[in-house]
Amino acid sequence: MIPRHSLSIAFLFAAIPLLALTPGTQAPDFKGTDSNGVAHTLSQYRGKYVVLEWANKGCPFDQKHYLSGNMEALQKEWTSKGVVWLSVLSSGPGEQGNMTPAEENQYLKQMKASPTAALLDGDGAIGHLYQAKTTPHIFVIDPKGQLIYQGAIDDRPTTDQADIKGANNYLNDALNAAMAGRPVATQSTRPYGCSVKYKD
Repeated sequence: MIPRHSLSIAFLFAAIPLLALTPGTQAPDFKGTDSNGVAHTLSQYRGKYVVLEWANKGCPFDQKHYLSGNMEALQKEWTSKGVVWLSVLSSGPGEQGNMTPAEENQYLKQMKASPTAALLDGDGAIGHLYQAKTTPHIFVIDPKGQLIYQGAIDDRPTTDQADIKGANNYLNDALNAAMAGRPVATQSTRPYGCSVKYKD
C-alpha cells in the first residue's frame, strides 16, 4: 500500500511495468539536440558516467523534486564530480511538458537547475529507444557505456516533498557504489511518476 495518497496515484504506480532496458547491457547510442541547439550523442561521453533524467515540469512528481531543490542539488553534486547529466524532455507537441528551447532555458534558470544539457526530444525518439515510462525516470550509464541502473529516483513514490528526506536515493546509491568499484546493489526498480507524454 502507498500511504497517504489516492488510489489513482497507487493505480498509476502499480500499472507501470518494472523493466525498461536491462541493466548489465550496453546502453543504446542516441543523438539529440539540447535547448541551446547543440547536438549530443551518448557515444561522445564514453569514459564518463552519464545520468539520463526524464523530465516534465508540469508533472507533480517532477515538481516534487524540482520545487524542493532536490533535483538541482543532485545535478550540482554529480556534475561537479564529472558526471554528465542529461535531462530529457520527451513530451510531444501540444502535450504537457513540451518546451521550446527558450522556455526550457528560462525554466532551468528559474529553478537554478544545472544539468549538463536538456535534450528536447519532442518526437520521442530517445524516450522510445530507452523505453522511458515516467517523469522522472532515471538511467545511469558507466564509462564503458553499460547501463548500471534504471528506474525510480528513490523509494518514496509520492508527490510529497517531505518524503524526500529519509528516502533511499537509488541514483546516489548506484553512482556511489560504481565510483568506489563496488557492485550496484539495486540495479532496477519500478519508476514512478506521470507517464511520459509521447506524441504517439
